[in-house]
Amino acid sequence: MRLTLKACLGAGLALASALSATVATAAEPALAGTWTLTAADRLKPDGARARDYGEHPKGWLIIDARGRYSLQIFDGDRPRVASGDKRTATPEENAGAVLGSSTHYGTVAIDTAAHVLVFRIEGASFANWEGTEQRRKYVLTANSLSYQVPTPRPDGSIPISEWRRER
Repeated sequence: MRLTLKACLGAGLALASALSATVATAAEPALAGTWTLTAADRLKPDGARARDYGEHPKGWLIIDARGRYSLQIFDGDRPRVASGDKRTATPEENAGAVLGSSTHYGTVAIDTAAHVLVFRIEGASFANWEGTEQRRKYVLTANSLSYQVPTPRPDGSIPISEWRRER
């Protein structure tokens, strides 16, 4: 009986260890901190790179030690609402606000086996993203983070974001 129990425990531990290597783990301490956006571009199907949030994108990505994050990306040149009241904005002003921003928050983790960031989105300016999980290939150095969306848009372009760590 003891031998069987030990064998079962050993097999269970081996299985748990194997599974933990393939699932997302909590955000590494290397991700924690405040990041300033340096580029919000898109890679076109021909390999060319183009601006996705205008010539002067701005944004922050803040990640705490537990993997909770808040991300904001804005087109720095998006139009202001002439009336000063977003409830009376024109259709063009509303389009500029929606297309000129991307914000979301939730948790972020690293899938070490696939080498991807895993964003679990709790709230977003684009409501369709709420409650979703998004996986993105990334490159992380001491002072920079970049990642790209894995699925091309209908036009074939792939969004890519680049961030610099604030010290």
